[in-house]
Amino acid sequence: MVLEIVLRIAAFGLGLWLAFLAVRSALRTFVLPRSAPDPITKFLLRFIRILFHLRIKRLKKFEEIDRALAMYAPVSLFCLPIALSIVMGTGFGLIFYALGVPLESAFLESGSTLLTLGFIAPTQTPLISALAFLEASVGISLTALLISYLPTMYSAFSARETLVNLLETRAGSPPSAVYMFELAFPLGRMDHFKELWRDWEIWFSQLDETHTSLPVLAFFRSPQPQHSWITAAGAILDGAALYSSTLDYDSDPQARLCIRAGYLALRHICDFFGLAYHPDPHFPAQPISITRAEFDEAVARLRKAGLPLKEDLDQAWTDFAGWRVNYDSTLLALCTLTTAPYAPWSSDRARPWKPPSLFAERVSFD
Repeated sequence: MVLEIVLRIAAFGLGLWLAFLAVRSALRTFVLPRSAPDPITKFLLRFIRILFHLRIKRLKKFEEIDRALAMYAPVSLFCLPIALSIVMGTGFGLIFYALGVPLESAFLESGSTLLTLGFIAPTQTPLISALAFLEASVGISLTALLISYLPTMYSAFSARETLVNLLETRAGSPPSAVYMFELAFPLGRMDHFKELWRDWEIWFSQLDETHTSLPVLAFFRSPQPQHSWITAAGAILDGAALYSSTLDYDSDPQARLCIRAGYLALRHICDFFGLAYHPDPHFPAQPISITRAEFDEAVARLRKAGLPLKEDLDQAWTDFAGWRVNYDSTLLALCTLTTAPYAPWSSDRARPWKPPSLFAERVSFD
């Protein structure tokens, strides 16, 4: 008798905690318009990514990998409300058991109530009936939240992809900061970069908001397999860094604002997904993934294209590295996280994705 009372008290506490976790996760994921990492969402995303990893590690061509990973975000989004319903149903089932419903009937009653199937009537006591109505209301609310969540997410996806697609005309495919200048200079379009930096500063601000409040969005792949939001971000940041450090033009504050908006957005996204990076990097104490030889090769291409360059290229290298160090590690970490397609100076040097611990708080891809 005493053991049964203890078990029912423990079941009530555990059930209440599980119901709370499910409601909190739904609010954080579907409602709260700010970055709020949730353990259920994080666990589910990692677990499903590991399952996809088992599938794609046998594939050789990137086109096949990209095609397989294109389903990762939709599958995760589809499974999320199911996972929340399971947690919620288990929680209320334990509560029903704690309040006297037989164990074999408690979970059936909870599932029938949560899904509003109605094949089992609630136990006829006022308290359990009230809890059953509450659980049914939560079940309907989860469905309504998911329905309202999808248009918001796809609207953000469309806004993100607009500039990513337009970048192909300016920077090629895959996007390259050097090629962007090689295209613009002969056309006399160098004066339009100020507008470009402003557009991408806004884009980074929107990216910061959407990819932390709508975390699954980070894994939605572009319609074109060779496009990616993270490699596009890398090309723009490198372009602004080269413009500010190496090209002999008047200093443009808008380029520097674009870089700052970019590395802050990438850091905030890394914070959400628990990706490790140095919080206050400085070159050369923290090296970058671009070598001096690669920088000199880029300078040679720019000189061949006729662009004006600063005389002191040693200082230009130091200045470029000083800008790049702010986003180098976060850029590569997000390329790894999303298995981004090939692009110079970003995904071409990112490490392959390896399954992290399901419960790790911070993940490093170094």
